[in-house]
Amino acid sequence: MSLWKQQIDLDAVNGWNKGTAAEALGIRITELGADYVRGAMPVDARTRQPFGLLHGGASVLLAETLGSLAANLCLDPAKEFAVGLDINANHLRAVQSGEVTGTAAPLHIGRTTQVWEIRIVTDAGELNCIARLTMAIVPRRDRA
Repeated sequence: MSLWKQQIDLDAVNGWNKGTAAEALGIRITELGADYVRGAMPVDARTRQPFGLLHGGASVLLAETLGSLAANLCLDPAKEFAVGLDINANHLRAVQSGEVTGTAAPLHIGRTTQVWEIRIVTDAGELNCIARLTMAIVPRRDRA
């Protein structure tokens, strides 16, 4: 059974990233599983730091993009939305080229908070970064 309260496809989800930091870094959502979101990001001039390695900030941006998307798919957008409250990331392996793939999976889906684990791996499947994202659930209010 799916966690998602919204019926959405990959084209629509990737369309949401138009004109955002995710688009600027080449992030694309590649899979919407029943209880996870997966996406990929190139390791290139947009995402490397001056020493030629994947920038930790780029990994965090990938993690927050995936976790935030997943959190919001669990909600009724007419009633509430999820916003980032805290993110923690451990960078475990240097990556110089290719692509990294992140998978966001839930650790906790609550009424007022959600916690997501995002595992980012290299092309060879080696763990590059592990992140934990806490999201606050905020009620939607009419704005006059």
